[in-house]
Amino acid sequence: MTDQIKTDCLIIGAGPVGLFAVFELGILGLKAEVVDNLDKIGGQCAELYPDKPIYDIPALPSCTGQSLVDNLLEQIKPFQTPMHLNQRLESLKKEGEEWKATTSLGKTFITPNIFIAGGVGSFEPRKPPIENIIKFENKGVAYSIPNKDSYKDKTVAIFGGGDSALDWTVELSKIAKHIYLVHRREEFRAVEHTVSQMRELVEKEKVSLYTKNQLFDADGDERIKNVSIKNQEGEIKTLDCEKILIFHGLKNELGPINDWGLGLSEKQIVVNTEDFQTNLEGIFAIGDIATYPGKLKLILSGFHEAALAAQKAFKRAKPDENLLFRYSTSDKDIHERLGLKK
Repeated sequence: MTDQIKTDCLIIGAGPVGLFAVFELGILGLKAEVVDNLDKIGGQCAELYPDKPIYDIPALPSCTGQSLVDNLLEQIKPFQTPMHLNQRLESLKKEGEEWKATTSLGKTFITPNIFIAGGVGSFEPRKPPIENIIKFENKGVAYSIPNKDSYKDKTVAIFGGGDSALDWTVELSKIAKHIYLVHRREEFRAVEHTVSQMRELVEKEKVSLYTKNQLFDADGDERIKNVSIKNQEGEIKTLDCEKILIFHGLKNELGPINDWGLGLSEKQIVVNTEDFQTNLEGIFAIGDIATYPGKLKLILSGFHEAALAAQKAFKRAKPDENLLFRYSTSDKDIHERLGLKK
C-alpha cells in the first residue's frame, strides 16, 4: 500500500534553489514536501563541491557549498518541511486541478503545484573508459571532493581544464604535498582569475602542469600508487601520486521528466518569466533546469525564480484567498510563521 500525502506544493530537488523555494512558500503559509534522488540534502552543492568557496551569494562575501546549504536549512527550520531522500519522481498524472505524483519508493503526493528544482537533472560524472581507473574508484580515484581534508599532505593528480579542475587545484594547493594538473589542451575553460592563480602556483613549483596530455592508465595495489599520462606525440609519462581527481564534466539525464509532456529545449525545461510556469499548468521549473531568454545559471537567479513561482503557487493552492505582497520586516503573519516576536 502506498503512502498518499496531500500538500500545497511538491518540490523536486533539495538543492539551494529547492530549499529557498521552501522558505518562499512557507512565509506565504503554504506547506511543501521535498523529494530528491540523492541520499543527502544540498544537491550539487553538497554532492560535488561542499568545501568549494562560493563568492556570488548576496551579503555573503564567501561561503562553501555546504555552509550555504546549512544556512538555508536553518532558515527553513520553522516550517518543519519533510524531506524524502533516495527516491525520484517516477510518474505524474493530472487529476482535475491537482497533480498526482508517485516516487520510485511508492510515495504518492496530491498537490496543485509542483516545483522542479532538480539542477541539471540526475547527474553523474563522465568517467574515462580505463579499467584501472574504475578499479581504483574510492581507493584513490574520485570525481568529487566530499572532504578536502583527506587530501592533506597527499600528492594529487587532477585531470581537467574547467572551473572545477582549476578551482580545486588552487584550493588543494594550500594543503596538499604536491599537485599535478593534466589537461588535453593548452587553453583552459575556467575563470581567467583562477587560471592566473594556477599559473602562479606553477611558477612557485607547488603545481606541475602538463598540457596536451591525457589520462592513459593507473596502477597500484590496494590503493592507487601512480598514474600514466600520454601526450600528443604518444609519449607516456608516469606520475607517482596517492590521489587522482577527474573533472571531465557531468552527464545530466532528465530521466522520467522526458515523459511528462513538458516543453524541453536541450535538456532544459522551457518556462515563462512571469511566474516560471511550464507549458503544463501547475508545474514550475526553477534553477538550472529552467530555460528562458536571457537565463543565467546562477544560484541567485534560482532564488528570484523561486520567489515569483511561489506567488503563483499561492493562487493555485488557495484560490479563494487574496494574496497581498508585504515586506517581511513588517508582516506580522510572517513573523509568526518564523517563530519571531515583533
